[in-house]
Amino acid sequence: VLVPLLYVLYPFVWAVNLIANGFIRLFMRRQQQSQDALNQDELRAVVQEAGSLIPRSHQSMLLGILDLERITVEDIMVPRSAIEGIDIDEDWDEIVNQLATSHHTRLPVYHGNLDNISGIIHIRRAMHALRDEDLDKSSLSDYIRPAYFVPEGTPVTTQLLNMQKEKRRMGLVVDEYGDLMGIVTLDEILEEIVGDFTTQAPGKNRDLYPQSDDSYMINGSTSIRDLNRKMGWQLPVDGPKTINGLILERLEDIPVSGTTILVDNYPIEVVQTKGASVRMARIYPRYRPI
Repeated sequence: VLVPLLYVLYPFVWAVNLIANGFIRLFMRRQQQSQDALNQDELRAVVQEAGSLIPRSHQSMLLGILDLERITVEDIMVPRSAIEGIDIDEDWDEIVNQLATSHHTRLPVYHGNLDNISGIIHIRRAMHALRDEDLDKSSLSDYIRPAYFVPEGTPVTTQLLNMQKEKRRMGLVVDEYGDLMGIVTLDEILEEIVGDFTTQAPGKNRDLYPQSDDSYMINGSTSIRDLNRKMGWQLPVDGPKTINGLILERLEDIPVSGTTILVDNYPIEVVQTKGASVRMARIYPRYRPI
């Protein structure tokens, strides 16, 4: 009885074995691929250990790309206090002067204050129209593009793709209540990868003042991420975004001139305060304990 049954069921048994073996091979291949895949930290270690096999500039860019996964637009934005914009309620002569002297390509336009954003104006297009006598205060709105708003917690990698999709180079970062927190631009995102490449406006962003004792006088509003990138330092970036915020967090009190704290072995001295904030601080070379 078994022999005839074996012949009858052989095609079925063969098909079941074929399907089962296929699933086993597929599972083993996927398991092997998952075992061979490197996580982000392992990729970082590979890049850092490549040494002379990768040029230093390329190495920095690769590390910058890996870092994008860890940061949000809030980490790299220009804070609200440093935003330059055009108040459409100002006199026309003042608006023209601001258009003519601005070192930016785009500026936010607002009514009265930054809580009333009207949109974004492209400076060069406006100046071309002004030169051709096609621009006055009544027609200024024709050159204002609707603002592009970005939630504060948006990952930089996501924002880069969003800007590419929306064909935007500037976004206004807002909190959960819709209040303006700062501005993020495509240039700032790219600088996280390739480093500083844009020219600075004369007299602007001069936040570092080297001293004869190898210390640096630094503006309190200076971004910690920018400082680390420019100086090769390793100040903590997981909490406050600026030197002022870092000092306030560590002191847990209103700063007083002359106070010195040690942050990750960097001696930081409060040099000048204004109200409840640090206006100028001095950072000394990192202390390396023996």
